[in-house]
Amino acid sequence: MPALDVYHITDKLDDAILDVIVTRLEARGKHPLFQGMLNDYLNAMAIEDAGAVLDMGCGTGVAGRYIAARDGFSGTVLGVDHSPYLISCAERFADEEGVGERLTFQVGDTESLKLNDGAFDAVIMHTLVSHVSDPLAVLAEAKRVTRPGGMIGVFDGDYASITFEQDDPAKSKADEETIISAVVTQPRVMRRLPRLAKRADLALVKSFPYVVAEIGQADFWLPAVESFRKLLPKAGAMTNEEAASWADMILRSSEAGTFFGASNFYGYVFRRP
Repeated sequence: MPALDVYHITDKLDDAILDVIVTRLEARGKHPLFQGMLNDYLNAMAIEDAGAVLDMGCGTGVAGRYIAARDGFSGTVLGVDHSPYLISCAERFADEEGVGERLTFQVGDTESLKLNDGAFDAVIMHTLVSHVSDPLAVLAEAKRVTRPGGMIGVFDGDYASITFEQDDPAKSKADEETIISAVVTQPRVMRRLPRLAKRADLALVKSFPYVVAEIGQADFWLPAVESFRKLLPKAGAMTNEEAASWADMILRSSEAGTFFGASNFYGYVFRRP
């Protein structure tokens, strides 16, 4: 049986695995590199001018909380995710950070939102499209609920480029393909996005390319490596022993100063005509 992207089925996972995902999402969302990339496309969207913002596939609400806490933002944010557990975490974190009055959350399907046409000034999809079955359908929904002239921001990893180098290059490549199958549904979607957006009749405003690479020692990538201990076996990609062995080996390379981990990321800003 092929491995299955665990982030695609967060509505079906047990609480213990969801806690691993929550820890991963929150650690990544608080890292300065990640916040910098988020800030870039939000600035390009002029998000402070938006009265109503939709955060599609909000997860634990990392991006929505960041918007709600920004200087100059006086609007509201609605976060939608298909996992009731992640929604409950998002509500708790928003209250703990003092931004709950500007944020609401609900369970929903990002390919078929129960929301009115043109209801939002801006829509964001922060690390969503790499995990959905039909990215074009999600873009079409984003367009539908955005008012004419409104902005749509899409950010995600180009996970076809992800790499964690080992002593054996062939094993590195094989393990990388295994990891991709376990945590991503659409590893090349950010390369395809200009074409998909054209089909969805969205106008490209700006794009942001990034390479997140760490050489010698890991920092940004450490929570990801640790999360793979649990996520790879849950996805059916590795046994518990194989996943632990892989993670231990990668962490030893960081301790030894020989770590190499990298992936491309992209941010896009579109306008609904």
